[in-house]
Amino acid sequence: MKVCYAGYDKAGGSVSGSIEAATTAAAREQLKKQGLFVTRAENDAASATGSRSGAFKDFFGKGAKLRDVSILLRQMAVLVSTGTTVVDSLLVHERQLKPGAWRTALEDVRQRVEEGAQLSEAMGARPEYFDAVCRSLIAAGESRGKLGEMLQRLATLMRQQMRVRGALIGAMVYPCLLSCVAVAVMALMMGFVLPRFEGLFVTLGAPLPPTTQMLMSISAVVCQWWWAFLGGLIAMAVGFKLWLGSATGRRMLDIVLVRAPSIGRIVRCMAMARIARVLGVLLEGKVTLLDALALTRQSTTNCLYTALIAKAEECVTRGEPVSAAFGDASLVSTAVCEAIRAGERTGQIGPVLLTLADFMDEDNEVVIKSLTSIIEPLILIVLGIMVGFVAISMFMPLFDLAGAGGGAA
Repeated sequence: MKVCYAGYDKAGGSVSGSIEAATTAAAREQLKKQGLFVTRAENDAASATGSRSGAFKDFFGKGAKLRDVSILLRQMAVLVSTGTTVVDSLLVHERQLKPGAWRTALEDVRQRVEEGAQLSEAMGARPEYFDAVCRSLIAAGESRGKLGEMLQRLATLMRQQMRVRGALIGAMVYPCLLSCVAVAVMALMMGFVLPRFEGLFVTLGAPLPPTTQMLMSISAVVCQWWWAFLGGLIAMAVGFKLWLGSATGRRMLDIVLVRAPSIGRIVRCMAMARIARVLGVLLEGKVTLLDALALTRQSTTNCLYTALIAKAEECVTRGEPVSAAFGDASLVSTAVCEAIRAGERTGQIGPVLLTLADFMDEDNEVVIKSLTSIIEPLILIVLGIMVGFVAISMFMPLFDLAGAGGGAA
């Protein structure tokens, strides 16, 4: 695969370019032999793919791809550990798949392995399914003769990622559903129910309270200009999507998510848990610290944390500890920074990061469930107040008319 690099030569001048190598670690070794001091080395295809990633896209791809690759790695881990060849392991899983893009990609990988390529190299031809983290861990397992162990590590990493994703989606489904119901109910009342009452009020000639007059005016505008409101919503949605796809839009959204009250704390904890887990798995897989940081940076979608990891790479390049870069209290909690510093002192930073990630994921799930349990009744209360306000405003003139008729009698 082609590896893009940047660094310095013996004279201190900056250099950059690309080199063909099986992994980024191999590329660093080749460049080191040429007398270059490498500060950055990453797969060209993976980098291009990462730059097109959406703000909420997972580092192993979207949900369906994540699930497909996770199942593949779990099956291969079992088969390879029992002595089955890599080609046969791929073929066993391939036979279970229906025709489609995923099966085509797997066939391509298997054919490349049959032609003599390493599994990590064959996966490099399909970066849309197998990212740099996946390929580097598999390459490390191949070089150490522990491919089955690395496949199991990857499968565990991806299962945890799926669990976090599932918890987050599950927590958002019900509040989103309630919000949609609230919008639909109000639209139905404004577009269909209130116009019927307007004809009744005109017939009766009853005086209308201010709240009723306000609702009737809003209903008239909605009924007359509904196409403009619908077009405006569509235009806003398309514009927001285009803005989100730009570098400026993504950066602003990342900053808002991280700095927002309450939600920002969850975003920061989830980002650090993900960074800690990926970095811990890479270090436990005997990937060098610089390569592990570079791969973790590629897997991070939030620009603030990408810059944080890039700063950590610079610290390591200068011979400073990683914890020196993670001292930003606005992005990393003090407890996390101290845990990383303790792991560096004991030489057990990999296990410390993995344990830290487990704790943070558990805390995040509890916080998300608690926040959801608060949001759901709030939405129901707001929906009830809105519907009740409309109902009272509509029936109040009728009550006044009935009261006036009773008094006259």
